[in-house]
Amino acid sequence: MSGSTTSLTLDALDLSALLCSRVCHDVISPIGAIVNGLEVLEDDDDPSMREFALELIRKSARTASARVQFARIAFGAAGSAGASIDLADAEKVSRAMFADEKTQIAWSAPQALFPKNKVKLLLNLVVIASSAIPRGGLIDVAVTGDGDSPRLVLRAKGSHARIPPHVEALIAGTPEGGTVDAHGILPFYAGLVARAAAMDVRFAIQGDEVTVTATPTEAAVGLPGAPAPSVEDERPSDSAPPDTQLA
Repeated sequence: MSGSTTSLTLDALDLSALLCSRVCHDVISPIGAIVNGLEVLEDDDDPSMREFALELIRKSARTASARVQFARIAFGAAGSAGASIDLADAEKVSRAMFADEKTQIAWSAPQALFPKNKVKLLLNLVVIASSAIPRGGLIDVAVTGDGDSPRLVLRAKGSHARIPPHVEALIAGTPEGGTVDAHGILPFYAGLVARAAAMDVRFAIQGDEVTVTATPTEAAVGLPGAPAPSVEDERPSDSAPPDTQLA
């Protein structure tokens, strides 16, 4: 892959601005649909149109809620026990995120608290895996090991599966052209989280299946491009457990 080999460093303001743009992009569509539904209720007395509008509002509200709940853990400071997050919460928000989509989620993980950054990495990889199957399909998520030494394997299966363009360079922190925009901020951020969590992310493709694997960097020593091990930082989390009860 051509492009810059120097790691890109974003200052805090640019990183937060790009992540906010990404979150806003994800919720604009369902919120706009809610507004449209409310306008129909105000202007149209036809019973069938009003029922259509109510269903649109209900579906769009669920979608917006699911996306915000997902973002709260994947990008935010949400946590359920200090610097740890329950994998059951990660599963819940992942399933809700894709509940109305053409992509299905299969999930196999222990019922346990894992370090926050490792769970955040997992959630970001779920979204990246979904972009590997643009026509939909199945994302099989498997988490093995414990919180100190987990192995995350996501298999995205679907028609026309492909490793998303530029995603490997973005995760490595070396985007082509040396810049990153709101479209590429998610894999770039996933790379930041991976390095903070001392995890190495690799991609492979065979036929209509893309496999994303994240393993501790200690297990990747000697592999080309493996990042140096680092200690996962323990940033403050929300004071209360995340409410993942979705509308």
